Amino acid sequence: MRSLHMKRWLALAMVPALGAVMPAWAAKKAPQPAQQQTAPAKEQFVDGIAAIVNKHVITLGQLQAEVGIVQSQLRLQKIEPPDPETLRKQVLQRMITDELLRQEAERRGIKVDAAQVQRAAESIAQRNKISVERLRQEIEKSGATWNDYLKNLHHEVMVDQLRQKAVDNTITISDSDVDAFLKNEEHQGGQPQPGLQAQQVASQTLGLGQILVAVPEGASAAKVQELRQKAEAILAKLRHGADFASTAAASSDGPQALKGGDLGVRPLQGWPDLFIQATQNLQVGELSGIIQSGNGFHILKVLARGPEQGEAAPVAQQPQGAQQTQGPMMVTQTHVRHILIKVNKAMSDDKAKAILERLRQRLEMGEKFEDLAKRYSEDASAPQGGDLGWVNPGQTVPPFEQAMNALQPGQISEPVKTQYGWHLIQVEDRRTKDMADEYKRMQARQILFQRRAEPAFEDWISQLRGQAYIDNRLDPQANRKPR
Repeated sequence: MRSLHMKRWLALAMVPALGAVMPAWAAKKAPQPAQQQTAPAKEQFVDGIAAIVNKHVITLGQLQAEVGIVQSQLRLQKIEPPDPETLRKQVLQRMITDELLRQEAERRGIKVDAAQVQRAAESIAQRNKISVERLRQEIEKSGATWNDYLKNLHHEVMVDQLRQKAVDNTITISDSDVDAFLKNEEHQGGQPQPGLQAQQVASQTLGLGQILVAVPEGASAAKVQELRQKAEAILAKLRHGADFASTAAASSDGPQALKGGDLGVRPLQGWPDLFIQATQNLQVGELSGIIQSGNGFHILKVLARGPEQGEAAPVAQQPQGAQQTQGPMMVTQTHVRHILIKVNKAMSDDKAKAILERLRQRLEMGEKFEDLAKRYSEDASAPQGGDLGWVNPGQTVPPFEQAMNALQPGQISEPVKTQYGWHLIQVEDRRTKDMADEYKRMQARQILFQRRAEPAFEDWISQLRGQAYIDNRLDPQANRKPR
């Protein structure tokens, strides 16, 4: 339940912005997928198989439909598409990754309903300060269909929930990490600072483009050198005037290749240290050198730099209910317990809700909340009787916080559904506290979390690919795994 306390600043930040419609994910299962890890006969390729992902088949027809959508997108973005063979390979790699994520989400019991997709669309419309209907008009004006846009939103919401379950809970930000970050901030400022100011953090934004030459895990020294030479050749081509977006679409191994390598605009502190250091002296339009990371070799281009604009995701917002941004920051905190029943293949929504309804009846009969939490809760707080401690406004997911705020001390909620499952919530007490120092540390923790979350997710996807059976018929070399 630590994720309840770490509000996701990345949540839905990767959902497409207004007018940027990613390809619809709509691969259907073939009735008789191949299951053996032997090279299939060439005749199957003629029959229309583009790739096999575990037990799922991606057909040539599905690939061609997706290629058509990507070609339209590239035209809208005024990006010259790569040659047809390269484009097909790029699109198929993305379809394979999407299918792996879908399979993993299904394995973990993650389901996204129409209401969640609608809320995502409303969030995007709100960020753009327009109505959902106007959003729909703009999407359709761009040449895409609203149904395709909603399918993409469905996929993005699913991936976001998968990221939370599979990766976010593995990211640990220690107190010593926070101390080191704050000390570095003070050092860079030239004098001790009373606290990080949200306005200062958010006002510095950076937009980057990336070309990634991926290095497989376990690659030999010779292979690494070969890939470095490939990256150097790409950089030389760019420095001789090649268009960055078109080169990214043709050559990058990054997930944003077919968006011209555009990583988006973020607050400066939200980028990995490696990227910040490599671009700190670059102006808009300038290129970095070759940057090596655990994923491979990166070439970065500064696309934007300056004050915050509409789509820049916040790094650390002032807690809701805080009365001041400088000096004392008085915040109403809630001491809360909960019992969590997770939803998965073996536990449906109805069954989880029914369990909590029975537990609530037992609480009304006099049993102690903490005793039932220790026995039944599936959260990490169970050994502490479901105790989440003192919670600040904005630190829990909205459905949880709304139910919590509706309770008086001593009261117990009805079953509440969130993305984590079903909860019973008990409010122990409330208090008002000066949160200035805690807010400074919370900002630092959120910045560090954002820096680590995306690289961790990319590493996790690489591991997922390495564990899967993938038969890419268009690019057989991509099937080879490092020894």
